[in-house]
Amino acid sequence: MALKIIFMGTPDFSVPTLRALADAGHDIVRVYTQPPRAAGRRGLSAVKTPVHQAAELLGLEVRTPLNFKDEAERADFRALDADVAIVVAYGLLLPEAILDGTRFGAFNGHASLLPRWRGAAPIQRAIMAGDKETGMMVMRMEKGLDTGPVAMTEAVEIGANMTAGELHDRLMQTGARLMVRAMDKLEAGDLPLTPQPEEGAVYARKIDKAETRIDFSAPARSVHDHIRGLSPFPGAWMEVPRGQKADRVKVLASTVAEGSGPAGTVLDQSGLVIACGSGAVRLTRLQKAGGKPLDAADFLRGTSLEAGTVLA
Repeated sequence: MALKIIFMGTPDFSVPTLRALADAGHDIVRVYTQPPRAAGRRGLSAVKTPVHQAAELLGLEVRTPLNFKDEAERADFRALDADVAIVVAYGLLLPEAILDGTRFGAFNGHASLLPRWRGAAPIQRAIMAGDKETGMMVMRMEKGLDTGPVAMTEAVEIGANMTAGELHDRLMQTGARLMVRAMDKLEAGDLPLTPQPEEGAVYARKIDKAETRIDFSAPARSVHDHIRGLSPFPGAWMEVPRGQKADRVKVLASTVAEGSGPAGTVLDQSGLVIACGSGAVRLTRLQKAGGKPLDAADFLRGTSLEAGTVLA
């Protein structure tokens, strides 16, 4: 017997879970997602979210409220008489009337090993902090920020050079499988719920543009983690001197390398090895403003960076 599910999500990360629940035979009675956003060079066209597009392909009803402050919107939600709400990267703060508006409540697919990295940017923060492991969790939602009891967990190793984009793609598939298993257990009346400990709670605050500039005075490992934690978006960046000016360049991939010298100094032009506060990093994939991502060798064909050049 299938569950009656309300699905709530917005970006690409949410789509595999929506599709997996539909493939598992559950009755998705409605999909909620963020409203279409202005796009294009002049912002004249409105683009539907990835979840909106996926839901339409599945023939599902979609609603895009700005919020759930309107009592009529809340009443309409409750009138669906759903068994459960599934929330994956929806992007709206849900009031208690929505969290409690189904038979079993709301369950969230969260990309961390709670209570570590509660909040908006768990994937990026885990890499930037140098974590060796993260994972996906299914938790029952409550009023606090990612504080609800945990139902299921699957850990994922973070490779030494793994970027946020790579981890994102792995976790969204892991999360889809985990949510289907959790809903199977919920349907069978066998889904355990374990309260989160407060010890070890860390908040993954939203990435601020002010922190995206690369600080080569930091240790090499920290610089490397910063670069990969912000790749591909929003991208860690540096300035490369060009005559009396400087070009902003995003660094999308790097490795820790051998070498030492004043922070920010190019030690090996051919290999793009840059000195850090201690140690060095090798920059392996870069992108000029308005350009496409390039491997280091291709980037250097159009940019002269002699040994001794100082990057900022």
